[in-house]
Amino acid sequence: MTGPTQRPHDRPHVRLSDRLPHVAAFPEALGTGLLLHTDVALDDGLGNCIDMFISTYEAALSRFKDDSTVGRMRTATHGGTFDFPDWTSGLFCLYDRLFAATDGAIDPCVGEDLIRLGYDESYSFTTAPDAAEHAGAIHGRAVWSADVERHGTTLITHSPVALDFGACGKGYLADLLAGMLGDGAGHPQPIQYVIDAGGDLLVHTDEPITIALEDPADPANAVGVVEISQGAFCASSPSRRHWSDAAGHQLHHLLNAIDGLPVDDVAATWVAVMPHAASLSTALADGLATALFTTSAVQLRAHFDFECAILNANRAAAQSPNFPGGFFTH
Repeated sequence: MTGPTQRPHDRPHVRLSDRLPHVAAFPEALGTGLLLHTDVALDDGLGNCIDMFISTYEAALSRFKDDSTVGRMRTATHGGTFDFPDWTSGLFCLYDRLFAATDGAIDPCVGEDLIRLGYDESYSFTTAPDAAEHAGAIHGRAVWSADVERHGTTLITHSPVALDFGACGKGYLADLLAGMLGDGAGHPQPIQYVIDAGGDLLVHTDEPITIALEDPADPANAVGVVEISQGAFCASSPSRRHWSDAAGHQLHHLLNAIDGLPVDDVAATWVAVMPHAASLSTALADGLATALFTTSAVQLRAHFDFECAILNANRAAAQSPNFPGGFFTH
């Protein structure tokens, strides 16, 4: 899901644009845009393949497209059997693990809650009058483990189900695109790159890049920095996507799927996952950045290998022992 934009910052002595001078932009990707910074130019064929794959990705998984597979699941009156591409297997398996590790607090069926709260296909940000009566698993909303039967990449439902894969979706796309870069995209030396999927980063460089931790209360400022050369770095915060209901209550897109309501005691999270920790490091970092809004780091670290930093709503900050950076101190 959308978080504080984590833009690679220039190191004092070397600019990122000097180290990775070639930029391929995909401005419509997943609604936030995607940038691919590389040290060598990608050939037109690879760029076209990436562009086509992004369209294929959205045609399967976007809940903002009525004709996507996910969109058809939402409007299937009696449910049905829905076949997804083979490459979705890793995403579905990761959601199985996150659902179990968070005791159901992370659940792709949360799409229905987001729609009722106004984060819908048309971005109306208008809350349904009966949203509170139907939100969350506690009010009978479909849940991933019970109402979606999975056989590999085939999902079977018996009623309309509104799925949202936003918790891991941008990160998963970054991982798949990294696979398309292969061993150097036809170049004699392994390619160096930073994939920036709306602020969720996958970094593969010889020397570390510096990344600012954006202050959720003031996007113009940073609350800390990290340095990373290999691995994924993702963030989540309601600061860039929030709205008010008719009564003036502040709403955002980071929900606890159990009660279907926005989490209000966490301001921002940052997660680093190294390549050795997971084959889908960006998808995992993306999902965990959301999961930290609903589930303690201690509980999650019993299931996953990652480092994190958390800024609570009261501005209290904490980070794991090997987090690759830190908060500024005063």
